[in-house]
Amino acid sequence: MKKIEKVHALGGTISVPGDKSISHRSVMLGAIAEGDTYVRGFLKSADCMATIGCFRKMGIRIEERHGEARRYFGDAGEDESVLIIHGNGLRGLRDPGGTLDAMNSGTTVRLLSGILAGQNFVSRITGDDSLRRRPMGRIIRPLGLMGVMCATEGNSERLPMTIFGGKPHAVRYTSPIASAQVKSCVLLAGLYAQDPTFYTEPALSRNHTELMLGSFGANLKVKKKSDGGAATSILYPGTMLRGQKISVPGDISSAAYFLAAGLIVRDSEITLTHVGINETRDGILRVIRSMGGDLTVDNIRMEGGETVADLIVRSSSLRGTTISGSMIPTLIDEIPVIAVMAACAHGTTVIRDAAELKVKESNRLHEICRDLRLMGVRVDETEDGMVIYGGGRLRGARIDPRGDHRLAMAFSIAGLVSDGSVEITDESCVEISYPGFYDDLYRLE
Repeated sequence: MKKIEKVHALGGTISVPGDKSISHRSVMLGAIAEGDTYVRGFLKSADCMATIGCFRKMGIRIEERHGEARRYFGDAGEDESVLIIHGNGLRGLRDPGGTLDAMNSGTTVRLLSGILAGQNFVSRITGDDSLRRRPMGRIIRPLGLMGVMCATEGNSERLPMTIFGGKPHAVRYTSPIASAQVKSCVLLAGLYAQDPTFYTEPALSRNHTELMLGSFGANLKVKKKSDGGAATSILYPGTMLRGQKISVPGDISSAAYFLAAGLIVRDSEITLTHVGINETRDGILRVIRSMGGDLTVDNIRMEGGETVADLIVRSSSLRGTTISGSMIPTLIDEIPVIAVMAACAHGTTVIRDAAELKVKESNRLHEICRDLRLMGVRVDETEDGMVIYGGGRLRGARIDPRGDHRLAMAFSIAGLVSDGSVEITDESCVEISYPGFYDDLYRLE
């Protein structure tokens, strides 16, 4: 159990760990590329290690070399490590001879399914209790349209799942939801098709897959409406992927907790260095500005096709706001900590169009509302979001995150401003995405 007490000021500089989404994709694309891929800043979280484990089981040699990043990246620090993925090409994976374990990682199972769809063997993939409760129909349906059969027990559309790989057909698929995981699954399967694959979503979700596919040499185009509406990704097959050098920026989802802390704890100033601010992920920055937060985005630059910056936040008097529509996909993982910010703000915050949160590691909509109420916050749960009535004082509580890393971290931040301690009963779940979270938090006090 982790006990969080109220603090009176926070200050310092933090370099948050590497982006989880980009780390996953670097291993996956590196594995099916020709030649070696070198990755610096790789996130060694439980989720990303699950991806490594799956590809090692399929014959991909992946090694970490400590202190050798400078050999491949001239500006790397002397102690920086590099992850090397020795690629075997598009069809170079071997039959794992057993069940692949994605552990708790939805990204692993959904993206990997797209790659397995193109392999010449039958594969079976499962996960932990939490992942086995999450819906897989959202990838089973488009893969089925591509001629790939995915079988689950009793047609439950839940893991474990058996994928009968082969030669996927091209598809023109329109998704009812904006989901980077579903989009990535379809595009990765499209690498093995004979004709172009078209994937349309109602709003542009995270585009790390598209950016990285392009850097590996894939022929891919994205057409999006200027009003932030529907976007279509078009993948033209037949291009060989080639190993790359990848610098993974800091994860903005991990940075969000400290951005919130710097805003709601009085007399605070926090600097977060080398954070990825990809336009499909920067919703938290727009929310901070709409809430009146003191935020500086400094030293903006491009690294490996991704926009990176240093972020500085200072204590602020926040106000309520409305978050909905095309902004939701850009901050879906940050909603738990945004809810904590809203509880500390003056006025009412309305979050809509976030039904996707019901099928994360937990039903986050319900769990966020439950935990806010435990801390004395008035909140209404709605069908696709919540209404948070801010301005009150938060009280201490015992929070059971039910294995959800983002809830554990968000309500740890709430504990910094609560009257009475906040006890997180399962703090170890932060290992899923941010193993050093509490060390970094205490460093700021």
